[in-house]
Amino acid sequence: MDTILNIRTGWNNQTESHSKAMRSESKLAEFINSQKKNETAWFLISMIVQGVFFLPIPAVLVFSFNAPAYVLIFTLSLFFANIIAGMSSAGAKAIIYLFAASIVVHALLLAIFTL
Repeated sequence: MDTILNIRTGWNNQTESHSKAMRSESKLAEFINSQKKNETAWFLISMIVQGVFFLPIPAVLVFSFNAPAYVLIFTLSLFFANIIAGMSSAGAKAIIYLFAASIVVHALLLAIFTL
């Protein structure tokens, strides 16, 4: 007797690319979840890198490459967002994502105005 419990459905079938993407997302999630104990270190690293490398970028872009002054808004908003996230204990995931976003935004700023 065939019942609905014996019929094979295609719900659990995943394509290879989908499962590969899920594996890479789970690796990233596992890494971020494993960094919970290093939350303060990630905050300090992001503050040092932003203070030393990212905060001077608007000055260089504005004075050397004639960029508009509003590039300072991107840098300061990301900098203060990182400070607020770190000091309000937003979590390692938020700090790492904000740090990654600031790296991407500043790389784009440099690429747009220097090339």
